[in-house]
Amino acid sequence: MRLNCEIEKAETIKADLLVLPLFEGTKKLAGLAAALDKKLGGELAEAVAEEKVEGKEGESAAIKTRGRLAAGRVMLLGAGKKPFGPKSARRYAALAAAKARSVRAKNVAVVLPDAVEGGAPAVAVALGEGALLGDYRFLRYKGEEEKKRGETDLESLTVLAADKRQKEALRKGLDRGAIFARGAIFARDLVNEPASVTTPAHLADTAAKLAAAEPERLSVDILDKKKLEELGMGGLLAVAQGSDQPPYLFHLIYRPAKKAKKRIAIVGKGLTFDSGGLSLKPSEGMEDMKIDMSGAAAVLGLFSVIAELAPAVEVHGIAGLCENMPSGKAVRPGDVVKTMSGKTVEILNTDAEGRVTLADTLHFACGLEPDAVIDLATLTGACMIALGQEVAGLMSNSKPLAAKILAAADETGELLWTLPLVNEYRESLKSRVADLKNISGTRFGGAITAGLFLEEFVGRTPWAHLDIAGPAWAEKDAVPYQPVGATGYGVRAMLRLIERF
Repeated sequence: MRLNCEIEKAETIKADLLVLPLFEGTKKLAGLAAALDKKLGGELAEAVAEEKVEGKEGESAAIKTRGRLAAGRVMLLGAGKKPFGPKSARRYAALAAAKARSVRAKNVAVVLPDAVEGGAPAVAVALGEGALLGDYRFLRYKGEEEKKRGETDLESLTVLAADKRQKEALRKGLDRGAIFARGAIFARDLVNEPASVTTPAHLADTAAKLAAAEPERLSVDILDKKKLEELGMGGLLAVAQGSDQPPYLFHLIYRPAKKAKKRIAIVGKGLTFDSGGLSLKPSEGMEDMKIDMSGAAAVLGLFSVIAELAPAVEVHGIAGLCENMPSGKAVRPGDVVKTMSGKTVEILNTDAEGRVTLADTLHFACGLEPDAVIDLATLTGACMIALGQEVAGLMSNSKPLAAKILAAADETGELLWTLPLVNEYRESLKSRVADLKNISGTRFGGAITAGLFLEEFVGRTPWAHLDIAGPAWAEKDAVPYQPVGATGYGVRAMLRLIERF
């Protein structure tokens, strides 16, 4: 879908569908809506009354214009409560895209409110994100008839500007929003694929292709099993040993045109399928375990657009890639593995595998001496129990870093909540036979003890851990710009964070 911005009047814009916002508490049509309704013989107000539209988010009333306006249809779309800022704009654009598809409109024009909160550029970024993310559908494995049934592909969304100055601001914002959205969509596509496609080798190859496409700014190092053995990555290798798929680690590097003053490492958990290993998961829901590489997919999504965004920061993207499978070769409960850091880990539950792979990848990342390391991982069901399916948990050893991440996530509309790293819980990770055990042995505070385990491998490096087990996958259409399936959670927040550095 193309995103456009035009200086054009609502009466004369040529589009299949013209969308105007309607806010909660609106008693009767006013302003532009009232002016258009007059041209339409009062039919728009009649439709609002018939549909009992009160301006609540997602409500709509639409009529055909029958040549009285240049647009084929006009729709009043509920935009919720005022004020109208970036968060409202993101949802408004996503809903507009969905409504356009439902009436088979290929080209939609969108009117903004007279007053917006946060400025036109920020609102335009959110509009661009919302339109593209809301229009997303994963149809690769659908038949041609199913793809065509019921909905039409949206070809363009045009935002109407009042003057040349506003058009320029909106244009820049839409372009930037499109970059953010494309990064998230890249990650969504990877996570939505079957695990038989997104193998460790496939993700490693994806990283290599991204670097090859932007050779002036990106480079990559792909570590195979032999190299992982040379580096002593016993944690990653132990989890991988039960699978016929060989493990890999990708290390992507973005370097800005001018010498960077900051260096950031983004680490993703890359379990391309998690059966639980010998601590086998229940069969119910196991098909969803293809999502356990959502952190690695987020890193790849970020790197798919970072050269276009061109931040002035050196960025490293790292993910250890493997499957966690049961076999005669699989790591056993009671085994002890030696990580790259030299610390040993007693494996008590093979289904707590992500933290074991991250032990090595975080240590590897910290060895690059970055100013900050952030990991994204679908790590614990405990975090979902604590925060639900739409909120990620944030744990960090650095309050300034945590504050930056929270601010970035707030701007991109990705829900995030801080959990404490409770020092008193650290004792529960001590093992009788090794330095650490990979589970605490208690059913309480599982997300926090997992975070404490990861902290053992970052030393003094400013570090933050995002447990994205809940929001990485949408079970229902609860958010207009996140249809059921992979969400690409974290890509946009990390891009905004990088800009903040």
